[in-house]
Amino acid sequence: MSSTLREASKDTLQAKDKTYHYYSLPLAAKSLGDITRLPKSLKVLLENLLRWQDGESVTHEDIQALAGWLENAHADREIAWRPARVLMQDFTGVPAVVDLAAMREAVKRLGGDTAKVNPLSPVDLVIDHSVTVDHFGDDDAFEENVRLEMERNHERYMFLKWGQQAFSRFSVVPPGTGICHQVNLEYLGKAVWSELQDGEWVAYPDSLVGTDSHTTMINGLGVLGWGVGGIEAEAAMLGQPVSMLIPDVVGFKLTGKLREGITATDLVLTVTQMLRKHGVVGKFVEFYGDGLDSLPLADRATIANMSPEYGATCGFFPIDAITLEYMRLSGRSDDLVELVETYAKAQGMWRNPGDEPVFTSTLELDMGDVEASLAGPKRPQDRVALGDVPKAFAASAELELNIAQKDRQPVDYTMNGQPYQLPDGAVVIAAITSCTNTSNPSVLMAAGLLAKKAVTLGLKRQPWVKASLAPGSKVVSDYLAQAKLTPYLDELGFNLVGYGCTTCIGNSGPLPEPIETAIKKGDLTVGAVLSGNRNFEGRIHPLVKTNWLASPPLVVAYALAGNMNINLATDPLGYDRKGEPVYLKDIWPSAQEIARAVELVSSDMFRKEYAEVFEGTEEWKSIQVESSDTYGWQPDSTYIRLSPFFDEMQAQPAPVKDIHGARILAMLGDSVTTDHISPAGSIKPDSPAGRYLQNHGVERKDFNSYGSRRGNHEVMMRGTFANIRIRNEMLPGVEGGMTRHLPGTEAMSIYDAAMLYQQEKTPLAVIAGKEYGSGSSRDWAAKGPRLLGIRVVIAESFERIHRSNLIGMGILPLEFPQGVTRKTLGLTGEEVIDIADLQNLSPGATIPVTLTRPDGSKETVVCHCRIDTATELTYYRNDGILHYVIRNMLN
Repeated sequence: MSSTLREASKDTLQAKDKTYHYYSLPLAAKSLGDITRLPKSLKVLLENLLRWQDGESVTHEDIQALAGWLENAHADREIAWRPARVLMQDFTGVPAVVDLAAMREAVKRLGGDTAKVNPLSPVDLVIDHSVTVDHFGDDDAFEENVRLEMERNHERYMFLKWGQQAFSRFSVVPPGTGICHQVNLEYLGKAVWSELQDGEWVAYPDSLVGTDSHTTMINGLGVLGWGVGGIEAEAAMLGQPVSMLIPDVVGFKLTGKLREGITATDLVLTVTQMLRKHGVVGKFVEFYGDGLDSLPLADRATIANMSPEYGATCGFFPIDAITLEYMRLSGRSDDLVELVETYAKAQGMWRNPGDEPVFTSTLELDMGDVEASLAGPKRPQDRVALGDVPKAFAASAELELNIAQKDRQPVDYTMNGQPYQLPDGAVVIAAITSCTNTSNPSVLMAAGLLAKKAVTLGLKRQPWVKASLAPGSKVVSDYLAQAKLTPYLDELGFNLVGYGCTTCIGNSGPLPEPIETAIKKGDLTVGAVLSGNRNFEGRIHPLVKTNWLASPPLVVAYALAGNMNINLATDPLGYDRKGEPVYLKDIWPSAQEIARAVELVSSDMFRKEYAEVFEGTEEWKSIQVESSDTYGWQPDSTYIRLSPFFDEMQAQPAPVKDIHGARILAMLGDSVTTDHISPAGSIKPDSPAGRYLQNHGVERKDFNSYGSRRGNHEVMMRGTFANIRIRNEMLPGVEGGMTRHLPGTEAMSIYDAAMLYQQEKTPLAVIAGKEYGSGSSRDWAAKGPRLLGIRVVIAESFERIHRSNLIGMGILPLEFPQGVTRKTLGLTGEEVIDIADLQNLSPGATIPVTLTRPDGSKETVVCHCRIDTATELTYYRNDGILHYVIRNMLN
């Protein structure tokens, strides 16, 4: 039986006079039982198991367990999922290619065939993370930023070009094209994939993993996908299935319609707040309800994009007529669109009005109840109604930043020969940025229309606001120009600065020097308003303490108002040429105006911009690389270094060592993000990474960012825990990556302390609160700790991707028992940790952790092992997932 279900379910369908073979869920249901009401996201997983059934990695019992999920809307079983393809961006892609190149070196050293280190599934790498907003506010900004990007990143781009010729099925989308998730949505995503296998065309659902947490955006197109760490993505592209537990699925019912003046951004911030409160970490969310009948695909993509912010593995929208409409608009072929419709209907993956699948739990939102909102000051789930923003800003400054309202005085400064006063609460960055919103024509047209009305009335951007427009694809520029809105955005300083992530990932660039000086002089609490998806501390700019997520039209409105203390719901944004007050309602475009503008978006725009998507600019084409299977490492490079992870690796894994005498390197609070652990933004000159670069002859102006240096482990290990806003509770009142080298009392950088411990051969631990490792799917947040010598992280809870990354790097994730925390235990960070019997570890087991206090007293805490599956345990015993893959290749 175990080998026949796959064959028994094989069938054919016709689309555009072409015959496709596929693995039919209705035929499989004859053996499995009725699966009609299985969530459609799980039907995608079920087809995957059916297609890959081999009796070993996928068994009949695995398939039966997934079909049997309906009995309890839950299933306790590990499955092996094989996505159709892999998506990467350059910040995570460069270190992934470094790892692949290093794996070839290791396989060669151990006597294996280097050709085996090659992607088995398609890999697309989109260069989008490297452009920085150095220039802004004029017509030359785009050209200047592109020039600087190519100068700074020439070596990285050479390396990626080498990778493109060295590895099969590996394609690079050059810089200046767009953001990977928007390119994926508008061009790469197919909804249904087809390929020639043994002379037959086989159709199956498009699916993917990506090395960026917002890979989830593609679920808006009905494509199942999510972010993983780079190391897990590398394993996936080399043929290793993604190990996962069959997920719970939360149904989110959308009803009604958005009211006049309410945007998709307001909707997604509301959904994010609701789902964070509901609790969806490690779960799928699937959207259903009659509200989907009129919810545009761009709005769906905006909601799906922020899955990491609400904590879910994905936020899935099933295929329906609106999916097909978008595919036609974005220039997909008629053949593909017909295949998608035919396949989805044949498989029961098509959304019909009134569908009510079975879910683990549900929640519901009438979209008519959504109000204008922002999220801030430092977490995406902290939604604030527009009229409450001044109160929220004041509360955050006083309670969290310990700054009394009365003590904040404006600071005089001069810029371009003009005297100004910079007020406390000033909006110093206003950025239309990020895949979350720049993929959505309705909110971008709204921003342009609002700008047009503001300019017509004589309103101007406040002089201290650094404004920028960084669309996720060139199509955006086309339709803004077609609507004749570009000149008005330019007039307010929202000139095009690049096609890439920019401010959203911390590439906001420097503020004008007089502004930076004024902020420091007055110790001002200033704000950034951006149409992004993340607003963690220290992420947007080191001097900007509060960051607010908002829709593109609200970003423009805040650039006009220039202050977080102004209530945009009731206060004037400014004054017209007659001195009359102008309110937000006076310049907010109507739904009809927005709809008329959106009608100008055409499929010709998509076809034109994506016709030569892999070609690149003349600068890109001029980059020459040598053809070779192994990379020619340069010993003096500060960008690309041979990583040390496989240096001492042997063909067989050594037994897992127990942890004896471990010292605590850092004791951290709740919601510690991967940004805290491994920052992506600017490198401070007086930091360990800054000193390393200066010692290697790199001038400060050429530091670039941590993200761009991820191909150099020397920089990245020095940047681990180097976020300027991280707070190590071992040093109360101190911000930044500092600790103590115990038993000493002296404060020093975490890197310096870790190196001293390595000299002493002392293993290390990290203690943390809830949601450890939330945020980006940043593998260096696990790689860096590994290089510092960290063996175990003990936290109250972990975010999904980071937990997996830790295991992938051979670091043990443990959770405190319910109700036990570092605070209830009275930990100071001076304790010594012992963990025994690790060779006999089992998934989900309880593990005694012995704490020895400075006075010699001992306490044992029984922690929960967060190695959740047998496959993850295999990775851990091999010292990491890539070590396991290499040994598989050798065998």
